[in-house]
Amino acid sequence: MGTIGERRPVRRVELDHGVEVDKSAWWAQIPAVAAVLERGLNIPAGVTFLVGENGSGKSTLVEALAGAYGLNVEGGSRSARHRTRETESPLGGMLRVIRTPGRRANAYFLRAETMHGLYTYLQDNVGDPGAFHESSHGEGFLELLESRFTGYGFYLMDEPEGPLSFTSTLSLLARLDVLRGAGAQVVVATHSPLLTALPGATILELGDHGIRRTLWSELEIVAHWRRFLAGPDAYLGRLL
Repeated sequence: MGTIGERRPVRRVELDHGVEVDKSAWWAQIPAVAAVLERGLNIPAGVTFLVGENGSGKSTLVEALAGAYGLNVEGGSRSARHRTRETESPLGGMLRVIRTPGRRANAYFLRAETMHGLYTYLQDNVGDPGAFHESSHGEGFLELLESRFTGYGFYLMDEPEGPLSFTSTLSLLARLDVLRGAGAQVVVATHSPLLTALPGATILELGDHGIRRTLWSELEIVAHWRRFLAGPDAYLGRLL
């Protein structure tokens, strides 16, 4: 049996052959997206976090990964057909996925801002027994995670910490650890210093520099939270 690294479902994404990109488009001008268009992006095994400020391209990239892989960009599996309003860039249709040959992988995309539509679709069209709408937003999210993110596969999340409490975010972190132990490959766009503390995870920081690998202790968001919790008055005094 190969190592987890050899079994990862996706090795990299890159601009597809013959595709022309309008470099004046808003999404193409995001440094992280421009880096992917120019050099592609290798996707490590295990859990990878995409971290950066608003507008750094986290959601744009994770949505593009979902689209390129054939998943519904508003959340769900390959077969999910729910759709509300199109807000995504066309990037997903311009990328090609370099997969690991062999075993078919499970796949799912959870996008916090469109979860309500996904819950409705699952209950009305798929006959899913999950009581998603009857649960709190966070409880429904974790229930869906437990039922859809299972075993070897390629899983994507966009800001999953949004509906979760501190304790529930810890539960998600533990679930990510279980998934990678089963050979899953997970890419998470997040602002959470709690989630990104997962030992052994890959952290890619997005910003004006493009994309670079970094350590949890070197993340700006971690430094900001440490300073805020140590002395909130220093921050609030500038705002209030």
